Amino acid sequence: MTLLNATIGYTYMVNSLELDKVTVRRLEALGLTRGTKIKLLNRNRGGSVIFMVRGSRLAVGKKIADSIQMREA
Repeated sequence: MTLLNATIGYTYMVNSLELDKVTVRRLEALGLTRGTKIKLLNRNRGGSVIFMVRGSRLAVGKKIADSIQMREA
């Protein structure tokens, strides 16, 4: 399952980030690493996804959200 397909309000664990190295390193610097728990907060019509990771709210675009593989925690 990807972050784009997740249900709002549920908690998930990150399995993998299927993105280019620069984007992966940036997300890892923000705390989004394999095994991290995230909670989906909102999904906007434009495709952006807002989620909570390690106490911080992050927003990513549709392309990045569709590349974050995860499973239910």
